[in-house]
Amino acid sequence: MQAIRIARGAAFAVTFSLAAWGVLHFATHVGRTVASPAAPAAIVVDDRALAPDSGALTYERLTEPDRTVVRTVAGAVVATFTDGARTAVVTGPRRVFAEPEFTAAQVSTTAWVRLLPGPWHAGDERAEWFGPWLVEARDPAKPDIFAIATEYQHGAPVERDPRGVRFRGDAAFGPVAPSGTGRLEQSDFIDYLGVSWKFGDGVTRKPKPRHYGATDCSGFIRLVFGYRSGYPLLSGNTPGPGLPRRAYAIAEFGPGVALVPDTGARVTDYAALQPGDLLFFHLEGDEQIDHVALYLGIDTAGRHRFMSSRERANGPTMGDLGGTSLLDDNGNYSRSWRAARRV
Repeated sequence: MQAIRIARGAAFAVTFSLAAWGVLHFATHVGRTVASPAAPAAIVVDDRALAPDSGALTYERLTEPDRTVVRTVAGAVVATFTDGARTAVVTGPRRVFAEPEFTAAQVSTTAWVRLLPGPWHAGDERAEWFGPWLVEARDPAKPDIFAIATEYQHGAPVERDPRGVRFRGDAAFGPVAPSGTGRLEQSDFIDYLGVSWKFGDGVTRKPKPRHYGATDCSGFIRLVFGYRSGYPLLSGNTPGPGLPRRAYAIAEFGPGVALVPDTGARVTDYAALQPGDLLFFHLEGDEQIDHVALYLGIDTAGRHRFMSSRERANGPTMGDLGGTSLLDDNGNYSRSWRAARRV
């Protein structure tokens, strides 16, 4: 599968058109030896959304799950906050997420997935921190969970921090297995980064050199939500104040709200989901959850699409290489969907 990835062009473009806020456009192309040019993977931020001065806001309480919905006086949804979860969805300029090398479908959405400073509680809109947080969360110049996640898709350009650590850029799933068939799992965010990490429980873990630049499914979620966005991370797979290491542990006793509990059977609770939720799958072997994905929303074909890091695609993808990234097409992942959590 590595050969498949190398044989494709690597380009990444972002276009913002923010109505009254002016237009910004930039594109970065990373050259590789290719047989023929390929269409760029792109995020297009295209349009008119709620401006920062959209007026007075109202706060509505809803249930299943318990949450606060923020609206303008005209009724337009500004944001949704779920009790017990840090993940919030804020309405912003429309973006179109695409990975044309691996799927013809796109996800066009006004959802910007942000992290609150702590789990939401009813009435938090009256807290001192809330007003400044909401203003910052509605700033489209600040990357959200979705924008960060795309920075690890095929062809995404590499960027290093002042210490020389590569913190973003095209991620693999894992090194080729010793048998020569398939790829190894056990690639956490520290393996992608190539740095040691001391977790909040005092445990220090070191990266595996063979896994440098790689993240498995849960490692990808920990890289995006944890290392890049500040969500606490645990060193292992026990309950605690953060994201555990493996998919089954995040599903079973991870932080946040269990939207769709794992009963061991296929689920179809699509209405329970919002962009940014974590999805859990049982793909093979025993009955234990063995895959986690990031829910993106409804794609241009009307299907529920997600992004995840997986072996056959050799890294993070919203595309259909190695199985459709869909919950509702009766494909392998669709049949294997077992649970959902909002962290």
